Amino acid sequence: MRVTNGGAKRILTAVIAALTLGSAAPSVAEAAPGSGWNDWGCRPSAAHPQPVVLVHGLGANDTVNWFFHAPKIAAQGYCVFSLTYGTGVLGPGVGGLASMRTSAAQLGRFGDQVRSATGAAKVDIVGHSEGSTMPAYYLKYGGGAAKVANFVGFGANYRGTTLGGLDALAKALLTTVPGLSAILKTACGACQEYLAPSAFLDDLARGGVHVAGPAYTSIVSKYDEVVTPYTSGVLDEPGATDIVLQDFCAADASGHLSQAIDPNVTGLILHALDASYTPACTPFTLPL
Repeated sequence: MRVTNGGAKRILTAVIAALTLGSAAPSVAEAAPGSGWNDWGCRPSAAHPQPVVLVHGLGANDTVNWFFHAPKIAAQGYCVFSLTYGTGVLGPGVGGLASMRTSAAQLGRFGDQVRSATGAAKVDIVGHSEGSTMPAYYLKYGGGAAKVANFVGFGANYRGTTLGGLDALAKALLTTVPGLSAILKTACGACQEYLAPSAFLDDLARGGVHVAGPAYTSIVSKYDEVVTPYTSGVLDEPGATDIVLQDFCAADASGHLSQAIDPNVTGLILHALDASYTPACTPFTLPL
């Protein structure tokens, strides 16, 4: 399958809407169970004993962030589940806004619900953007290490982002505009936590991001325009696997948002969950 700008225009439009405004979720949510995704009657197979929990990014929601990858993961025989976490002032369709400490506890409760429903001892977690950062905190401080077998993050971010230099402007505004910091903390606690230095990022980095137990895989793109520098998603720690998309597939021009519909990301996720799966390099030309 060759994914081109013209052929994926409609898909990318929906993804960008989801990742920025959290829109279009209801129609995708209705279709999800029919694709084997969010089927609470699913029981893991011997080949894939861990159900997969999908964790969306900042400002997104579960259904649209995962409409491309989730059915493909489910088609390989996995039980696949997703949640929208950390909603706030923008309503139930826009997640990831709450403090990541709060969202980590929410993820933990959802993971327990999945384990209880499926009878699985552990789950696998796959996350996009904040869906890598927040679960890493859950694994380290929320007891998740004993409940997760594989953890895969793409568009990953463990050290915050400069947003191409806009972090300096944001910090200046937060320190000079009266009350702005309090407003942002209420409206988007996760946003402040991403502006390094922050107590959250310090806690995550202390002693290393990863902890013993789960297998960690971090997927990043050299062309990521949201996580800057893209190396913020490189763990570079013993026991963790780091993958730069362009090292795997030189014909991949994926930025940050488009990783949500990148077939190379799908393949790398499936390989991280099961080493017997062999991913293929597919030309992908959406640098967004």
